[in-house]
Amino acid sequence: MPLVTIDLIKDVFTPQQKRALIEKVTEAMIAVEGEAMRGVTWVRIQEFEGGDWAIGGKALHAADVHALAAGAGASR
Repeated sequence: MPLVTIDLIKDVFTPQQKRALIEKVTEAMIAVEGEAMRGVTWVRIQEFEGGDWAIGGKALHAADVHALAAGAGASR
C-alpha cells in the first residue's frame, strides 16, 4: 500500500492545483506499480505555515515561493 506525502507551504497552491497533484502522483504510482494498486494508493498533502519551512537557513513564506515561481527570487 503506497503512501505518498507531499509537503507544501500553506497558501502556495490552490485547491485545484492540489487536486491535480494528487491525481498526477496517483497516476505516476500506477504507472510503476500497476492498476491493481490504484485502490490502495494513498496521497496526502501536508501544509506548513509560512516561516515554518526554510532553505539555507532562510525561512520561506507563500509570497517567497510565488516570487521564485515567477523568476523573481525570494523577497525576504
